[in-house]
Amino acid sequence: MRPVRRVGPAVAAGRYAALARELTRSLLLGERLAGDVAPRVQARRVLRALGVALEAGRWPLSVPASDAGTLIVANHISWLDVVALLAVEPVSFVAKKEVGRWPVVGTLARRMGTQFIDREGGRRELPLMVGELAKALASGRSVLVFPQATTWCSVSAGRFRRAAFQAAVDAGVAVRPVTVGYRQGGTVSTSAAFLGDEGFGGSLRRVAVARGLTVRVTAHPPLYGNDRKSLAAGAWAAVCAGEAKAHG
Repeated sequence: MRPVRRVGPAVAAGRYAALARELTRSLLLGERLAGDVAPRVQARRVLRALGVALEAGRWPLSVPASDAGTLIVANHISWLDVVALLAVEPVSFVAKKEVGRWPVVGTLARRMGTQFIDREGGRRELPLMVGELAKALASGRSVLVFPQATTWCSVSAGRFRRAAFQAAVDAGVAVRPVTVGYRQGGTVSTSAAFLGDEGFGGSLRRVAVARGLTVRVTAHPPLYGNDRKSLAAGAWAAVCAGEAKAHG
């Protein structure tokens, strides 16, 4: 097993300081953070502050359309996934309500139009979530969803839940599967991952000390259809294929 690649204390301290500056800058942007340019610029600045390199594929996240949005679905590894995806293209996203209570991060998420869902509400929350999501997509907004509903070090550890795909069916919009992956020194890295019931701080510490951490965002061909089961299965297959290629 290869040793974990880490930077020294001085470099890590510099990254924390740079991150604090960028978060402060983001807060000062106020409502401008909901625009088309500021979120992408700030997300890239946050990645740079943490020493994380970004690699993005050849396709945008949203599928070009005259008046409709795109349901963007991705595997979920870390809080850093959202930053990386916003660095590629500013989109709205759905997050668990706990994120809204995180210091600073929750405030920024609300300003970007995040839709928070209560996972404890179970089936009672689903119709409302699907309806609101379909409405947003039909209005022309592209929305990012993590259908695994939890974080995993590998996409093979969980399946895509179908509820969000019903919103795409109801709105008549495309689904864009996206694979997110992290590497260090040419090999797959878990430095950014949430491990077990770990909190935000533990993952942030590993990212801050990681040497040569790269996040790659790969968008796959869009999917269309009127059956949520088929859409979920197709998106899952595309994301898994993207991860398998990353491991190769």
